[in-house]
Amino acid sequence: MVTEREIQHAIAEGERPDRPIRRLLRVIRRRIEGTPALRRAYRLVVALLGGAIAALGLLLVPLPGPGWLVVFLGLAILGTEFAWAKRLAAFTKRQLARFWAWWRARRADRGASAST
Repeated sequence: MVTEREIQHAIAEGERPDRPIRRLLRVIRRRIEGTPALRRAYRLVVALLGGAIAALGLLLVPLPGPGWLVVFLGLAILGTEFAWAKRLAAFTKRQLARFWAWWRARRADRGASAST
């Protein structure tokens, strides 16, 4: 089983700014920022793509499978361009961490009461 510490390390490793993909994306981003029309078109594409993925995720939530994961992916895409989506994703991440802490504590309590 993968520990939470290993997950945090993997996330931090992937977010390092010196990674080749991140450097390439910074170069592309500077070019987009240099042209106002290209910037508007990019924001429109991000809005449409992120919104479509988030909406698809919401449709998938009642079905078995990764519905919420798809919603969070859509929010992450939107969060690259829109501050409100970034704040919403951060809020959701905090709430999810609180939920998992509660869930683990609940399971530990149930396990302790079952063994007595």
